[in-house]
Amino acid sequence: MGLLCPNVLPATRFLETLERPRVRFLPSYQSRVPDPTFRRFRPPRFYRRAPLSMVASLPQGNSAPVAWPKSPCRIGDVKRVTKETDVYVNINLDGSGVANCNTGIPFLDHMLDQLASHGLFDLHVKAAGDIHIDDHHTNEDVALAIGTALLQALGDRKGIYRFGHFAAPLDEAAIEVILDLSGRPHLSYDLVIPTERVGTYDTQLVEHFFQSLVNTSGMTLHIRQLAGKNSHHIIEATFKAFARALRQAIEYDSRRGGSVPSSKGVLSRS
Repeated sequence: MGLLCPNVLPATRFLETLERPRVRFLPSYQSRVPDPTFRRFRPPRFYRRAPLSMVASLPQGNSAPVAWPKSPCRIGDVKRVTKETDVYVNINLDGSGVANCNTGIPFLDHMLDQLASHGLFDLHVKAAGDIHIDDHHTNEDVALAIGTALLQALGDRKGIYRFGHFAAPLDEAAIEVILDLSGRPHLSYDLVIPTERVGTYDTQLVEHFFQSLVNTSGMTLHIRQLAGKNSHHIIEATFKAFARALRQAIEYDSRRGGSVPSSKGVLSRS
C-alpha cells in the first residue's frame, strides 16, 4: 500500500486523512489501539499483524490479560521392572510430536509413533520383555507405564480443558474417541477387528492396551467404531483419534485462568 500524499490524491481526500484519528489496527486482536507516537502531519504508517503470543497478553475489552502457565514442561518419567518386562517411558506433554519407541513389537511401535505425532507430545519408550512367549506382557506393561507417566505429567490438572472428542478416518475406517481426564478409570470399547493378527501383533491386545492405560492414568475413555473393514486401518484410526482427543484434553484453557476444571475443585486419581 503506497503512502498518502496530496500529489496523488484529491485535496479533499487528503485533508480527510489528516482529520482521522490515528490508530494501530491489529486484525488478529480485533481492536484498535491509539498510537501515542502519531504526529498529525506524518504520513500514515501501516503495521503488520500482531503475533498471537502478543495478542494473548493484551487486555481484551474490560478483561484482565490472560495469564499463561509459567510452569516448566509437563513431564512424566516412569521405570517399570517386573520378572517379565523392563519398561522405561518418558513423556513431555508440551513437546512437538517427537517419538522414539522401541518395544520389540514393530506394530506397537508404529502405533506409539501415531500417538506422539498426532497428540503433539514427545514420547520415548524402551521396553524389553518376554516376547519369545508372546506380546501380551510387553504390550500391557508399556501401556501401564504410559498411563502412569501421563498421570505424573498432568499433576493437579489445573487449567486444562479436561475433555476431548475426535473422530478420525483412515480410508474406509472411521473411529470416534471421547475421553475425560476425570481421575476415574473407565473403558468403553466397541471395535470389531476382522482378523486375529496384523503382522505378528495379536489384535486382541488393542483393547488390553487401552484398558491398561486407562487403569493407571485415571481416564474415562470411550472408543466407538463408525466404519471399517481393514484391521490395520481400524487400529491405526483408533490410535490417531485417541491422540487427537487427548491433545484437546491436555491443552490449556485460557479462560479458566489456572483453576481445576471441576465443580468439586479437585481432580484426582480414584
